[in-house]
Amino acid sequence: MRLGLAGTGRIGTAHAETLKGFAEVSSVVVADVDRARAEAAAAKLGVEAAGGIDALFAADLDALVVTAATDAHPELIVKAVDAGLPVFCEKPVAADIDGTLAVLARIEGSDVPVQIGFQRRFDAGYRAARAAVASGELGWLHTLRAMTFDAEPPPAEYVPHSGGIFRDCGVHDFDVIRWVTGREVTEVYALGANRGARFFADAGDADTAAAALTLDDGVLAIVNLTRYNGAGYDVRLEVFGSLGNATVGLDDRTPVRSVEPGVAPLPGPAYPGFMARFRPAYTAELETFLDVAARRTPSPATAHDALEAFYLAEACELSRRERRPVAVAEVRRPSV
Repeated sequence: MRLGLAGTGRIGTAHAETLKGFAEVSSVVVADVDRARAEAAAAKLGVEAAGGIDALFAADLDALVVTAATDAHPELIVKAVDAGLPVFCEKPVAADIDGTLAVLARIEGSDVPVQIGFQRRFDAGYRAARAAVASGELGWLHTLRAMTFDAEPPPAEYVPHSGGIFRDCGVHDFDVIRWVTGREVTEVYALGANRGARFFADAGDADTAAAALTLDDGVLAIVNLTRYNGAGYDVRLEVFGSLGNATVGLDDRTPVRSVEPGVAPLPGPAYPGFMARFRPAYTAELETFLDVAARRTPSPATAHDALEAFYLAEACELSRRERRPVAVAEVRRPSV
């Protein structure tokens, strides 16, 4: 299988390295709006470099992986589908709901598969939690607690274009809550705070946030997010039911410290960031995309899934700004 990859930044370069290691992949061709960056990545990894995005599409590809900047996602997804190329795209589909709906309208009815990058669906812990819920071993659910704590904030120049903490960071928690429970969220109430660098507030964003979600079966979920967790990168999900519970993300490298007498500290070291924490999940995700591209399995994370997670992020942002509960129906648009 000959794969193209558009966007040779940090995650794009990591994905290209993973892809070239799969036995089913005969070659990888990379491209970037910065041609020199693409050529440097290709030389480092021992893969091919195309002269630009148009040259990439002309490179006789079997499928495309999109790891470019968010504003390039809509055009690349549509162009790939129009060319009959199965496409994997890192989240989000587009920068906002209207842009996501426009992409969905363009690709609706096509049989070309599209997979969106929600790597937590491929993490062993999240998959085990989902299986525990589906089997009934936890009983009926009553509470979920999800968290994404970054070890350090992103660069100041990233924040104004990030979409905000709920769209950029919390969207993974929103997606995985839907996926683990098999339920939809009907209402949110969200708060934000700024205790760190001024550039978050200057961009209208928060550096720390919390959201209470009500699921359609009455289950309550709490989501906590922050850009400042100096102890290390910490992503967890706790699922509590009438018969038992399941915790995702609690292992030897989780940056937690008990102050109870006689409790030994975890050996560590703490995860420095998302690439280290989710590397096996990223590999499994891309391996699954090969099956999707070969039409052996349907997409496990569709553009519609991305839209639903985006609706929750949008509702949380509206709730934060207006300091009130928001029904998800308030931000939902007519279905594609």
